[in-house]
Amino acid sequence: MLGGIDIGGTKVAFALAPGASERPQHHRRRPTAATGDAAADLRQMAADLRALANEAGVTPEQLEAVGVSAAGPLDREAGVLLHPPNLPWERADVVGVLEAELGCPVFLENDANAAALAEWHYGAGRGCEHMVYLTMSTGVGGGLILGGRLHRGVACSAGEVGHVPVEWDGEPCACGQRGCLEAYIGGAAWARRLAAITPADSRVAALTPPGDTPRPEEVVRAAREGDAFALAEMQRFNNYLVRGLVQIAFTLAPERIVLGTIVRAAGESLCLAPVRAEVARRVWPEIGDTLRIEASALGDDLADLAGLSAALGGLADQRAKEVPS
Repeated sequence: MLGGIDIGGTKVAFALAPGASERPQHHRRRPTAATGDAAADLRQMAADLRALANEAGVTPEQLEAVGVSAAGPLDREAGVLLHPPNLPWERADVVGVLEAELGCPVFLENDANAAALAEWHYGAGRGCEHMVYLTMSTGVGGGLILGGRLHRGVACSAGEVGHVPVEWDGEPCACGQRGCLEAYIGGAAWARRLAAITPADSRVAALTPPGDTPRPEEVVRAAREGDAFALAEMQRFNNYLVRGLVQIAFTLAPERIVLGTIVRAAGESLCLAPVRAEVARRVWPEIGDTLRIEASALGDDLADLAGLSAALGGLADQRAKEVPS
């Protein structure tokens, strides 16, 4: 039996599954309620997972491994969450505390890599050897599955597709650089742009709740209704997304690129179909003919599956190290 914990800024998700690629049979979520005492918070998470296992009739001895998905920065080898942006923790010893409490191996993974593993094991990436996954909500993160393994790179920094340049000296990015893909298609950057340029007489403005500023969600809804401003914004989004995807296609030649939140919400006609056509026009046929660009498939289930996928990835790494060279 595998366990998973997904630690978010507002919610923690717990899940149990019998094994590889099997959906969780038992899961629960609760508010994060993090304090400044990371060790105490982690002990409570261990207690919650034990309670879920007890409800499921799973004994501690049956728990083979637990995976933890969390937003970085983190030191995966040390099992330490360094200074997460949405939690009042500093150098939280995630693996040390949880292994002591649960009595089984614990594997820590950053949330973008865990999401990539989840889409590969359970979602739109199933059945392929080479996949790139892009998280596309507040920012733009990524994870790489290459040769059937998660590729982490130096300091676990591989897959930071949101920070490839799409405009030299362009818009400022939260990372400190300029012209990053995230500065053009990340949800937070797009919302800032919309606050500054949305016409008062547009459908986007009409759909925005009173007192709020427009968000990408309103753009998608207005574009579906044919609003000219929203359609132009979607075209701009697609244009910059293509610039990033073409770089990925030529660099990694993946079988599949899986795109998250904003693209999944926009769907086929507003985003996926035009993006596929433009990418195909701009890459060699040898690359484009085998490349599939898909929306993520997991939706609200992702939190339940991310931690489990971190466990699967950790066990795969462990087995690889045990194979004689």
